[in-house]
Amino acid sequence: MEALVENENKFSLRVDKDGKATEFRLFSTAPPHMRAFHLAWASLFSCFFSTFAIPPLIPVIRDNLNLTDSDIGNAGIASFCGSIFSRLLMGPACDLIGPRLASSALSILTAPIVFATCLASSPRDFILLRFLIGFSIGNFVSNQFWMSSMFSSNVVGLANGFAAGWANVGSGATQLLMPLIYSYITSLGVTSFTTWRIAFVLPALLQLTTAWMVLYYGQDLPDGNYEHGQDKPKDSFLRILGHGLKNYRGWILALTYGYCFGVELTVDNIIAQYFYDRFNLKIQTAGAIAASFGLANFVSRPIGGVISDEMGRRFGIRGRLWSLWVVQTMAGLLCILLGRLNSLSASFMVMCGFSLFVQAASGLTFGVVPFVSKRRAFHLSQSLILSSLWLGYCFTPFSKETGISVMGLMIIICTLPVTLLYFPQWGGMFYGPSMDSSSVDSQDYCLLA
Repeated sequence: MEALVENENKFSLRVDKDGKATEFRLFSTAPPHMRAFHLAWASLFSCFFSTFAIPPLIPVIRDNLNLTDSDIGNAGIASFCGSIFSRLLMGPACDLIGPRLASSALSILTAPIVFATCLASSPRDFILLRFLIGFSIGNFVSNQFWMSSMFSSNVVGLANGFAAGWANVGSGATQLLMPLIYSYITSLGVTSFTTWRIAFVLPALLQLTTAWMVLYYGQDLPDGNYEHGQDKPKDSFLRILGHGLKNYRGWILALTYGYCFGVELTVDNIIAQYFYDRFNLKIQTAGAIAASFGLANFVSRPIGGVISDEMGRRFGIRGRLWSLWVVQTMAGLLCILLGRLNSLSASFMVMCGFSLFVQAASGLTFGVVPFVSKRRAFHLSQSLILSSLWLGYCFTPFSKETGISVMGLMIIICTLPVTLLYFPQWGGMFYGPSMDSSSVDSQDYCLLA
């Protein structure tokens, strides 16, 4: 009780005995909790902006570099692979050195690669650059890790939803802004093949700026940074990784998350080109339509976190799991429908509905993650391993419209394993708890507030 009173006197927000905030004030910048929130989403926003700056300019880039459809597809797969490798490393890295250093280091290391996009001269260069730039998305791990370190379980779904949702808006903002930047530079008399190269200076500078802000103004934990010795984990990299491998709940959520967030990344990669080619649109118009998909994250993913927390308060973990299954299954149905439509207006409307559901499913997933294990780093880092590669390949043997429908079917199928999740101390979708939560090892599980 004394520790709780001392913590409340130290911070602007109400906190629990560990110093984690038990309330979430969206428009506050109070250190360290809300400052960490704003730095986390801004940093990841810049990474999404950089990673998806290429797709809206594909119609120009493919003519300049003589890219085939196979080259473009392989580049998308390469981008996924890069994000997978970085996620595998970022989870344990956050456990060992803290989210602040891990996040800023990754952004600083990948920013020069974004600059180097202007030097691409062949399909091989293009694929390699997309692979390396994809590493920056590993900052998603530090984003969610940071929020779970700063906010208590009663608001962590909300914090995770807003931090990831606002960050993911970067994938929509770049779809809108990069074509506009391209158009502005060409209006100055610069040739189109030179213009798209110059345009990549902006995302690289944005990524560097946010990285330095995280490094200088961020704080790992409510009581300080990892290097000062607070709450630093004792386990090694391999022990943390091994612990995650043995948790079947992490694998199920990895599969499920791959078919909401992984689907979102896939659509971000192809949606501008899809509308450009399928409906013969201008590059700016296709970019604006594609932007609406990513910009929906501003509200959709946070709504997923809000729904998860509210259902958790009313029905416990059962409410969180049922909400996740229903929302993600609806996303699958809309995805199937999107690939079957031939009307521009109908496709746009269904795409908007699909974006709301699939992004809300991501927020709902991270409403469950903190209750899987305190050693959540593994799940966070491996969340796309099982499915992102397949998502890239599902477009290779099919036309894009067929690939989209096949992807929707896979969303429905791969969401079914959520029904198998069961927590002895809290229950599952169909059964209640089988043991007292107080008997659970605190080293392995986070307690439900």
